[in-house]
Amino acid sequence: MTDLTPEEQRVLGALLEKQYVTPDVYPMTMNGLLAASNQTSNRNPVVRYEESTVHRALDGLREKGLLRIVYSPSNRATKYRQVFEEERRLTRHEAAVLCVLLLRGPQTVGELRGRTERLATFASLEEVEAVLGGLARREDEALVRRLERQPGQKDARWVHLLGEVRVAEAADGDGDGGRDGDGRGSAPPIAPAPGAERVAALEAEVASLRADLDELRQDFDALRADLT
Repeated sequence: MTDLTPEEQRVLGALLEKQYVTPDVYPMTMNGLLAASNQTSNRNPVVRYEESTVHRALDGLREKGLLRIVYSPSNRATKYRQVFEEERRLTRHEAAVLCVLLLRGPQTVGELRGRTERLATFASLEEVEAVLGGLARREDEALVRRLERQPGQKDARWVHLLGEVRVAEAADGDGDGGRDGDGRGSAPPIAPAPGAERVAALEAEVASLRADLDELRQDFDALRADLT
């Protein structure tokens, strides 16, 4: 049974993500993995790991048979690649779903469809649900499960079973769970004033664009770190 520490979960998620998003710098160096693990966008929770923390996570993943070190005379730095996808015989869509769950905590089906766009394309919510169902019913080891919908939450969330996930994340996620971090019900939202909906939509679009730009900058920093 897979039992990854939070640090191992983050590093494995980063390896899965960058394998598809930035294949030119994959396998990854320590500098690249450190930058990817400490990204402030598309991560929940945001962490600030030291190099020693990432080293321990890499050692743990290697001991569990989920990581390989890549040696090459042409490489100036040691590089790492994940073999979790191969060991668990995952499709790209299954790997994409698990990647997002590892990096962002419990997610709804809709959140998973939107947040896997750079990793794999899902034609519909039903396709995401089919992949989740397959991961939950695996004969060797279930890799995900559906959480009970919490009061005030619009949709149920799914969580990976690769290691412990913080209860606070399972309760709140990073979406519209409708509950405060201490588990108490949050106040109902105030209806926007006439004409404010367009402003709110524009603000949300700007925030999304800023997040995309931030991620591109971090990918560039990881690429530059790999080349130095």
